[in-house]
Amino acid sequence: MAGHSKWANIQHKKGANDKKRAKIFSKIIRELTVASKMGGSDPDANPRLRSAVIKAKEANMPKDTMERAIKKGAGEVDNVNYEEFTYEGYAPEGVAVYMEIMTDNKNRTASDVRSTMTKAGGNLGANGCVSYLFEKKGIIIFEEKNMSEEKAMEIGVEAGAEDINLEDNHVEVITSVDEFENVLKAFDQTGAERVSAEITMIPTTYQEVETDKVEKILNLIEKLEDLDDIQAVYTNLKIPDDYQI
Repeated sequence: MAGHSKWANIQHKKGANDKKRAKIFSKIIRELTVASKMGGSDPDANPRLRSAVIKAKEANMPKDTMERAIKKGAGEVDNVNYEEFTYEGYAPEGVAVYMEIMTDNKNRTASDVRSTMTKAGGNLGANGCVSYLFEKKGIIIFEEKNMSEEKAMEIGVEAGAEDINLEDNHVEVITSVDEFENVLKAFDQTGAERVSAEITMIPTTYQEVETDKVEKILNLIEKLEDLDDIQAVYTNLKIPDDYQI
């Protein structure tokens, strides 16, 4: 998990403007819609929807926007069909890039992703070329001032967490997908403010690069994240300690 908190901080900083906020809303709305369509409109009975609702609340999405997206997925209002799949490839310096896609036009998405990768110095690869470098996990992040490593260890171990890490003044709680709900509820009961909580892909190994190469890689990832059809971009880039956020 080394390097994850710094990556999260960089993502938070780069996503702080209004344009980014609109993009984030668009992606969360799609996730709410698909999660509701696949597993029903009750978050308590649909873990994927509950995770999407958490993201929506963390992004300060208006309640009526959230509810409309859920109703759309449940078929209660105008409906749209999305396909879900993944793309894999490489950023500059051979850094792995794994993308989760949700689109209503696969041909458009393929063209956009390929063009973006090529222009920013990356390239698409075959299915399976980097997916083996990632594992799906639950991750809950707190600022250390709100949740000490010792307290997180005490709560997390009892609730079923797999690992607790402290880095960059942030405490990371790692869970299996199956235990994410239980662990999250245990921490929510403490009332401690968290930075984020989500099901995500975590690298099993990280790719180190020289500090002066980082910006080029982040530029590619940012451009990919700007594409409407890409729900999430994961990378095994290890941010050097001397890289200034």
